[in-house]
Amino acid sequence: MLLLQHYGLHKSSVASFTFYMTLSNVNFLRHLFVMDKPGSDSEPSPLTWPAGLHEAGKLPLFARTSPGLPNGRPVLVLLHGFPQTHAIWMRAAAQLAQHFWLVMPDLRGYGDSPPAPDTADHAGYSKRAMAADIIGLLDGLGVGQFYLCGHDRGGRVAHRLALDHPQRVRRLCLIDIAPTLDMYARTDMAFARAYEHWFHLIQPAPLPERMIGGCALEYLHAKLGGWGGNGLGHIEPWALAEYERCFTPAHIHAMCEDYRASAEIDLEHDRASRAADQRIGCDTLVVWGSRGVVHRFFDPPALWQAQCSGQVEPLLLDAGHYLPEECPGVVAEALVRFMTD
Repeated sequence: MLLLQHYGLHKSSVASFTFYMTLSNVNFLRHLFVMDKPGSDSEPSPLTWPAGLHEAGKLPLFARTSPGLPNGRPVLVLLHGFPQTHAIWMRAAAQLAQHFWLVMPDLRGYGDSPPAPDTADHAGYSKRAMAADIIGLLDGLGVGQFYLCGHDRGGRVAHRLALDHPQRVRRLCLIDIAPTLDMYARTDMAFARAYEHWFHLIQPAPLPERMIGGCALEYLHAKLGGWGGNGLGHIEPWALAEYERCFTPAHIHAMCEDYRASAEIDLEHDRASRAADQRIGCDTLVVWGSRGVVHRFFDPPALWQAQCSGQVEPLLLDAGHYLPEECPGVVAEALVRFMTD
C-alpha cells in the first residue's frame, strides 16, 4: 500500500495496479521461453531484454530497454498506439538496436503500465500527462537528449512531448497520423465512417466499455486487421497473444479515456499551442501507409510541415496502418537513415 500511495494511486486503482505488477513479472518470464522470437541467432532476442516497471513521475511505466547502459550510444524512444503495446516494435527492434539504445514503454493504461485515476476532464490521459511520463522515465534512466518515434496514439504523445520538451528531442518520427486538431476539424461523414472508433470511444463511460467488452476479442481483431490491413497476418502469434492479454476491461477503459482526452483537453492544449505559434522545432520524418485511412483523407506532410519549424521529410509506404509490423525492415531502415544522417 505504501508503494501505491507513493505513486499517488487512488484506492480504486489498487487492484488494477496489483494486476499490472503481477502480469509484468509473469509476462517477462514467459517471454524468456517464447519460441517464435524476433532477432538473429547470434544476438539475444529483444524479448529477453530487460523489462519491468520504472518510476516515471506520478505513475510508473512498464518499459523494455536494450541491455546494459547507453554508454554513449544514441537513445531512440519508440511509442506504440491503440490497441497495442510496445510489442509492435519487436520486429524492428533487433535491427534498430545495432544503431541505438532503445527504450520501449507501454503508455499509461496500456500493456503492463498501470492506469491513471479517472477525472472529469480526462487529464490523466492527456497527451501532456503521457508525455511527462516519458520524460520521467528517461530522467530515471539517466537519458538527456534522445530520438523519438511514435505510431498512432504514441505519435500524438510524441507530438506533445516535442512541443512541451523541445530541448530533449533531437529528431522526431511520426507514423500514420495527422495532427489531432486538423483531423477533428476536417471530419466529414466519410472519415467518421472509416474511423468510427474516434467517435465511439469518446462517448461517456461506461457505455463504450461495455459494448466493446461484450465482444472484446472480435473487436480487437477487427481493429488490428483493419485500416488498410489484410487481416492479422502481419502480427506474430506471440504479439497477438500479448494484445489479447492486454485487452481486459481495465485496459479498454484506459483506452477510451485516452480518446476522450484527445477529443477534449488535448484539443485545448493544441489550440493554445497554435495560438502561441508553438511548433515542433526539430526535423521530423513523417511516415504513412498508402492503404491507410490517414492517406485517404489527409495530406500528412503538408499538415505536419505547418506545425513544424524544422524540416519535414515525407515517406509513403505500401502498407496499411500498422507499419512497424507490416514492413518492419523498411521502417527500421528509414529510422536509422533519418536519425543518424
